[in-house]
Amino acid sequence: MSRNWYILHTYTGYEGKIERTIKLLLEKNEVSSEVILDVKVPVEELVEIKDGKKKSRMNKFLPGYLMLEMDLPELGWKDTVAKLFKIQGVTGFVGSLSRNDRPMPISKDEAMNLLQKSGAIKGEKQAHVRHAFNVGDVVKISEGPFANFDGTVKEINVEKEKLNVEVQIFGRPTPVEVSFLQAEKVAK
Repeated sequence: MSRNWYILHTYTGYEGKIERTIKLLLEKNEVSSEVILDVKVPVEELVEIKDGKKKSRMNKFLPGYLMLEMDLPELGWKDTVAKLFKIQGVTGFVGSLSRNDRPMPISKDEAMNLLQKSGAIKGEKQAHVRHAFNVGDVVKISEGPFANFDGTVKEINVEKEKLNVEVQIFGRPTPVEVSFLQAEKVAK
């Protein structure tokens, strides 16, 4: 037996209910806690800016999926898998062709990436900023050395969560790089 992470496919919107049901099965010893070691709904913190205010919320970045850390035995794995399939909303394991196949684990690298993104590994959690900027939008810079300057969005770097904004300094167009959190869209 070896510990691995598996991806359980569910109906979208049922992730939290299924997570609670699996934890209840573990508490009641209907499923061995030596087989199912952990269950997680992959979520990340998402920061939105509305009306000039930062609002933070948790967002499922893999809707319809749960992560299960399991130590599946060579013999008897079908009992555990059958109990999981009896939960309403569970449709199968990613990588398995049918319910009779042994679930396939995801790679260690894939598991590490998902756990880092969800903040399950300490010190790695990052909030992602949701933006509603488009090239050509007029924005007001709210923080930093160019606070209160208005400018036009020339480029959007989603990966770095930065905007390249052209502002007028001493009557000349000057490119300035600001984070999504430092800019607010100006109503037209």
